[in-house]
Amino acid sequence: MNLNSDKILNIFYQEPNPDRWIKYDRYPRQIIRRIIRGKQKPGGVMMVALQLLKGLDNLGIPYRFNDFQYAKKNPDELIGVIGKPQLIFDEKFKNPILFGAGVFSHPIDCPDLFEKYPNVKKMLVPGEWMRKMCEPFYHDKVETWPVGIDTDKWKPEIIKDKQNIDFLIYNKIRWNNEYYNKDLVIPILCELDSRNLTYKLINYGKYDHSELISSLSNARAAIFLCEHETQGIAYQQILATNTPILAWDMGGFWLDPSYYPEKVKFKPVSSVPYWNKDCGEKFENIEQFKKKLITFLSNFQLYRPREFIVENLTLEICAEKYYNIYKGLLKT
Repeated sequence: MNLNSDKILNIFYQEPNPDRWIKYDRYPRQIIRRIIRGKQKPGGVMMVALQLLKGLDNLGIPYRFNDFQYAKKNPDELIGVIGKPQLIFDEKFKNPILFGAGVFSHPIDCPDLFEKYPNVKKMLVPGEWMRKMCEPFYHDKVETWPVGIDTDKWKPEIIKDKQNIDFLIYNKIRWNNEYYNKDLVIPILCELDSRNLTYKLINYGKYDHSELISSLSNARAAIFLCEHETQGIAYQQILATNTPILAWDMGGFWLDPSYYPEKVKFKPVSSVPYWNKDCGEKFENIEQFKKKLITFLSNFQLYRPREFIVENLTLEICAEKYYNIYKGLLKT
């Protein structure tokens, strides 16, 4: 597909890298980090930028990336700023701005964004429940936009012909770990053991990419454990391999301890904000897990998770949506 766009998009992304102790110490610290840790691995927000650019490439939509000089010479041209707002705050662009996704966690971090920076025309957030959380503050200035999943990289061919484990358990529980380990994770493992179902447990932040691929390639299905996700790229990558998921989706409040419960009380949220019946089954608690596990095992051959991703969340579909949002702002 080629949209034959004659409009070149202006896209910007940079990792936050503030000075810590003295002015400009960010630069030697960056060099030291590179020497000690090696080349930086893309984080979640960086992946949003990279995947968007890849989708635009696939569609044949031209863009400039981090061309600060061009933006400053053409202050009337729209620019897209992905990620945290430091580029808007530090660069002080005069250009009209499409901001997001991968923005700050909640509008109370910058409640006067659109008043202080009137050149910001719209803010993108990864999912619908986050849009609703932002809506009372930013009203119609907020729109949902998910980044696409690379379905050429995450594909059924990853999975081996003969898998030796029943479930890959992807544990992304971030808070109250002791409580949820006792009341959710261990009971899940016990239930699987009681049914002679095998599993491999992977904990978020404690694995590398090759370990995830290797574990996924040997699994017939997955269990996804996370309090809530604004988009949930990892579980969507798993779905793209046509691996069905039994997902913990307890709903309730947004639990980020930096905000909840003193600063923000918002509900409902979801751990799988992009989902339909083709993806698998959802459960709210350990009691429901035991029932849904039976349903999941009985209906296993009926799930078509890759179809859901291919129809809704490919690189091309999401890049085209971004392009259309961008193009729509040119008319305002």
